[in-house]
Amino acid sequence: MSKQLRRKLRANPTVAERVFWQSIYSLRTNGWHFRKQVELGPYYVDFACLHAGLVIEIDGHTHGQRIVEGNDATRDRYLPDRGFQVLRFSNDDVLLNREGVYDAVVAALETRRANRRASPPPQPSPQGGGCSAGGCGEGEVE
Repeated sequence: MSKQLRRKLRANPTVAERVFWQSIYSLRTNGWHFRKQVELGPYYVDFACLHAGLVIEIDGHTHGQRIVEGNDATRDRYLPDRGFQVLRFSNDDVLLNREGVYDAVVAALETRRANRRASPPPQPSPQGGGCSAGGCGEGEVE
């Protein structure tokens, strides 16, 4: 897939992809970094949390065709060999069972917690933090 096509896919997601992206907002803001249209070896995946080694595919109606199913099966063998767990959901799963899809993603992340991205960076203190004149010396106790 060319860079231009990848940009186009990111800019024009399907309805199910938009719904999925919105549904995982709380995960994305709590330390799980998800990306869209990610290149992994010779494949592009719909969504990936690289730190957790989790790939999520949202399959449209074309995924029921024999050749596409064969391609999906090949990809699903390739990715686990490289440490990725693959979750597949149909468009209908995402659109009609949003909570169930979210719960499945959370369950998968829980099993991969050891690979979780570091906590979000600490926020600056309201007092400003940093060193003041005469402060920040070694051995000081606050």
